[in-house]
Amino acid sequence: MKVLVFGGSGKIGAAVAWDLVKEADVETVGIVGRRLKSLKQTRDWIGSDKVQMHSLDIADTATTTLVMQTYDVGIIALPDRRTSYRVAHTAIEAGLNIVDMLEEYHRRPDLYETEGLQLPKGMGLHDYGEWLHIRARENGVTFLDGVGFAPGISNVAAGEGIRKLDEAQSVIARVGGIPSKASAARHPLRYMITWAFDHVLREYVVKLNVIKHGKIVEVDAATELESFRFNQFGVDEVLECAITPGMPSFIYTRPQLQEFAEKTVRWPGHWQGVRTLKECGLLELEPVQVRDYQVAPREVLLAAIRPRLKPLPEDTDVCVMWVSVDGIKDGHPTRFNYYLWDRADAENDISSMARVTGFAASIAALFVGRGLISQTGIVPPEDCLPGPLYTPYIEALKQRNIVILETEEKLD
Repeated sequence: MKVLVFGGSGKIGAAVAWDLVKEADVETVGIVGRRLKSLKQTRDWIGSDKVQMHSLDIADTATTTLVMQTYDVGIIALPDRRTSYRVAHTAIEAGLNIVDMLEEYHRRPDLYETEGLQLPKGMGLHDYGEWLHIRARENGVTFLDGVGFAPGISNVAAGEGIRKLDEAQSVIARVGGIPSKASAARHPLRYMITWAFDHVLREYVVKLNVIKHGKIVEVDAATELESFRFNQFGVDEVLECAITPGMPSFIYTRPQLQEFAEKTVRWPGHWQGVRTLKECGLLELEPVQVRDYQVAPREVLLAAIRPRLKPLPEDTDVCVMWVSVDGIKDGHPTRFNYYLWDRADAENDISSMARVTGFAASIAALFVGRGLISQTGIVPPEDCLPGPLYTPYIEALKQRNIVILETEEKLD
């Protein structure tokens, strides 16, 4: 099997490649990036002769297509919509099976802040998404869409909970990457960058769809603040979460639900700080006049705060998940809970965010390459691991010390 990783010189893409080279049936792991120096650093860090470097400009579709056609599966670890869609589109035309970890449902692209996404002439956003799905099916391409942490592991767990119920009514997914408690105390907003921070801020200000009382409704991100106690895996912490657009496929694939929302987990105080920034207009992209210059407030904020949020040498991160799936089983109101508390791998210098996002994608790509997943078209994460595949997937995560705990409780 040959696997091609786009964004292979980034932290998450590098973690994907590091994981893949350990598999006996993986012959080659290609890493793609624009800067050869960064690719060499990733190759040297991984330390495997399975790694092949491809210094590419993905806008050069002809060259990119030639490289794609020498691989069996591709993994897209790119943080923005413009480049992610460009690679996905090229892969579909090249006949390359792909796993994308972006927080986007490509069959129904986000209507807001498209990050420079370039549409084919004459197509709207949803027309383009549907066209990509049809082209993938026509070309026999499996496109696993949003397989990382959230979307990804959270969707997979929620899908399993729904299957265990006779009637599913509500899914609330609380997920997030946070600094360790000690690290949080050293940074503003009790936060630390483990993912593209401009993308994080975007998730705080958009409008998004959730399901309320059986209907799809539009709400503002960073609302419906919830405090909860996490007391699994020997941990006992109070955390907070608020609505964000991290699992956008669910409203289309599980319309029978009465309630659905994805909420991003943070340490107490973070969301209050974000609300203050929003109220002050500092998350806006519309330029304002500052003396003789037009400046976007969010760009100024990013320039000022990003250096203060970068991890210090002693900092580590944690990924946390609590997905609750409510419904009826055997005539009784029942809840299935899915918990995760994952810590960084200090020995190998891999953040928890890189582990849970990257390894989730690498395992999915292995499943595709081994013929275990064969659906064609755009396949959302909650549908890519039905019944018999769920347990092997969870076991593969466990082998990487990423443990998903399932509990069942009666609510009557």
